Amino acid sequence: MQGTEETRSNSKIMVQASVRDAFEGAVTRRLFFFRVKNAWPQRQTAANSYVFNSSFGCDNPRMELLIISLASLLAGLVDSIVGGGGLILVPALFATFPATHPATLFGTNKSASVWGTAIATVQYSRRVQMRWSALIPATGAGFAGAFAGAWVVTVIDPGFLRKLLPLILLAVLIYTLARKELGRTHAPRFAGHREQGLAALIGLVIGFYDGFFGPGTGSFLVFLFVRLLGYDFLNASASAKLVNTATNLAALILFAAKGHVWWHFMVVMALANVAGSLLGTRLALKHGAGFVRAVFIVVVGALILKTGYDAFVR
Repeated sequence: MQGTEETRSNSKIMVQASVRDAFEGAVTRRLFFFRVKNAWPQRQTAANSYVFNSSFGCDNPRMELLIISLASLLAGLVDSIVGGGGLILVPALFATFPATHPATLFGTNKSASVWGTAIATVQYSRRVQMRWSALIPATGAGFAGAFAGAWVVTVIDPGFLRKLLPLILLAVLIYTLARKELGRTHAPRFAGHREQGLAALIGLVIGFYDGFFGPGTGSFLVFLFVRLLGYDFLNASASAKLVNTATNLAALILFAAKGHVWWHFMVVMALANVAGSLLGTRLALKHGAGFVRAVFIVVVGALILKTGYDAFVR
């Protein structure tokens, strides 16, 4: 009898202990979830605040978005005709977000320009007889060259090119102005393996340059397609867009892998860039090689002024 009462007593104690533990556990969990629930909006707000403060950088984000969208529109227009759109969009990004890491601005620029060049390529291919047998190797080589150049820039400082670039662009401009018939007539100089090899070499070298340094990539592609392959300015511009799309894509992949792309800007900027690209290709196709040559001269002249200022005055 005494053993039975002792057993009942022990059972009662165990039940009480279980109830107490369950209650304390419930209270603990309740407090935990309460703290998490109250802490989460604060962390979320802080994260959002960080994103907007680090990207917009001022009190008027709508105005900033409008500025870079207009810049992207103009950049797409110029880029689709002869290249050099970065001359417009990159300075606009730096002026609008002066405290932001340059790599992020370059990556965001690529996220918009790659769409404009891709759409321009499609538009040109419908009206211009593209020499695909030469351009496909050139495009692949350009993609590989851009990757290689982007890797080399992590090892070697490209600063030595700053003072050399405006001089090279000046030589290109003088040569184009001196040869008044240059690029007015489409007369390919090579065919077969020779054209493929030379086109691939152009893609590799300029792709490497684009990954390593960058300014004037589109203009260099157009000039070399005209001078070395015998294309007119319209066909050279169409060909350059395909290669430039590949080099832009390679750069975008690298920037994105490092987290240097503002995806929340990409959609609006890309739409603006595509709109400009559609307008630019329409103008180029309507007015022909002479118009593209004139725009080329203007863009190269602007590049000389910009790169010369950066190299010798700034």
